[in-house]
Amino acid sequence: MIRYMTVFLLATVGTIIIDQNIKSLFVDGLYHLETSCIDLELHYNRGVAFSMFSFLGDYLKWIQLALIIAIIGFVIYEKYIEKYPFAIGLIIGGAISNLYDRFIQNGVVDYVAWHCGFNFAVFNYADVMIDLGVAIILITSIYHNKKVFRSE
Repeated sequence: MIRYMTVFLLATVGTIIIDQNIKSLFVDGLYHLETSCIDLELHYNRGVAFSMFSFLGDYLKWIQLALIIAIIGFVIYEKYIEKYPFAIGLIIGGAISNLYDRFIQNGVVDYVAWHCGFNFAVFNYADVMIDLGVAIILITSIYHNKKVFRSE
């Protein structure tokens, strides 16, 4: 259990540190880049994905805090943290880093605006780590299930 918790905590803390340092470049006005497909510029998202639920205002950060605490409790209780410590660390680290923005910056700091062929949501490193964590869990689960079915 100690090994799994160590991997989980390192992935979580590492994701938070990297994300917050990248965000500080944009918040402090130290970085801005425009290209034909991607703009790297400061945006504040007051909602969740695609600015949904922005009407909740300050309540949103408290709802997210409760959800993060519940999810951490659930993955520890159900022992998913022993099965996917790195992936869950990425997801929780990204969630905590974005939640931290809500408390400190009054909105999630986003900076990658994709507009090549179509306009996509503006996102950040934490969002990518959340997606990567989910992808790792899905791929691992699919691989594990195929392996189980072949051995029967």
